[in-house]
Amino acid sequence: MLLVTLVLVVLDGAIANVALPSIAASLGADASETVWVVSSYQLAVLVALLPCGALGEIHGPRRVFLMGVALFTAASAACAFAQNLPVLIAARFAQGLGAGAIMALGIMNLRFAVPQRLLGTIIGINAMVIAISSAAGPGVAGAILSVASWPWLFAVNIPLGMIVLLSGGLLGPLPGVKRQLNVAALLANTLMFVLFFSGADRIATAPISGSVLIAGSILSLIALLRLEHKSAAPIVPTDLLAKPAFRVAVIASIACFTGQMLSYVALPFYLQHTLHMPPVQMGLYMMPWPAATIIVAPISGRLANHIKTAWLCASGGALLAAGLFIAGLCPVDPRGIGFLVGTVIAGVGFGLFQTPNNRILLLSAPKARSGAAGAMQGTARLLGQTFGAICMSIIFEIVPQASAPGLALVLAGICAAIASCVSLSRARYETVG
Repeated sequence: MLLVTLVLVVLDGAIANVALPSIAASLGADASETVWVVSSYQLAVLVALLPCGALGEIHGPRRVFLMGVALFTAASAACAFAQNLPVLIAARFAQGLGAGAIMALGIMNLRFAVPQRLLGTIIGINAMVIAISSAAGPGVAGAILSVASWPWLFAVNIPLGMIVLLSGGLLGPLPGVKRQLNVAALLANTLMFVLFFSGADRIATAPISGSVLIAGSILSLIALLRLEHKSAAPIVPTDLLAKPAFRVAVIASIACFTGQMLSYVALPFYLQHTLHMPPVQMGLYMMPWPAATIIVAPISGRLANHIKTAWLCASGGALLAAGLFIAGLCPVDPRGIGFLVGTVIAGVGFGLFQTPNNRILLLSAPKARSGAAGAMQGTARLLGQTFGAICMSIIFEIVPQASAPGLALVLAGICAAIASCVSLSRARYETVG
């Protein structure tokens, strides 16, 4: 049940990208405006993750988690029946708020629901599900759109959400830890992400105002840290970030997802403009990455019980980087053989990296701080994807379109290599298991 909801919210962060042209045509909207169907969801998740983690620790993870599921399900229905773009964007924002609660507290509920002896295995499965869902989003969206219209991307969430709500009693009624929630800190957290996302959205087209907004986001972060510097359980989990294993896993995750987003945006343009493939063939050539990830992710989860995750993550990051370099630098071949080889290697590396990295991130946190750890995991992923989108926007602004995809794939490979090196740095103090 918990894993099903996690699949839904991770997939929903990716599947709408593929449907944007269909949404624009169906609602008679400008293509540039429909980008907010994706952006509003990502912004809402970023705003909600850390506060929902704190609320779950205070009021109990089951209560806040099920409230998130209810909001996500209701908002999915609103998305499916939206008749115009503003309503769809507002519904997607509400959906993102619910998704933030689910992402933040799904792992906390898991940690309290399973015996301690199975905890490592369950968290490994949780990490595997996130890795597979992140990779498979475009393929799943393409499969749904091949047989149905875009509202079905959201309508499929409704029965699954209802099943989860009806099964909510299976989760234990876990008590919260009574402490005061700092309202000023919540406002600073919201302002931080709103300014950051707004600045990122315009950094390529209006660099001065975009930079000012991002600078305001940094100031909001500083204010947030000052407001909570005496808190034993701050919204931004500085207590957890002080732990080397947790901190390194967060940094590596941001770097890896920056590369993933860069490559996911660049790959379709490379196939269309460099290899001149029709849409159906493009879809087929996009599938090897998620297919390889689906195969490797569960294997890496088992290996993490016997091999240091630092070595697994470093190897995965290196393979991801190598695959992206091959895809971006190989000579142009109309058959796309080099591209296929590169994306298969990248998919293997992504699966090998993500499962153990998320596993060590979550296991590095005390049980009582599982809400903050789950929230930070989602925040790292979305920050990385936002950084990747910023980089891609800048590349499109300053580089000819014919050269942009190849450059983006190389830059994505560099990000993956950084994730590999960062991961390797924790090998000296990490134990196996």
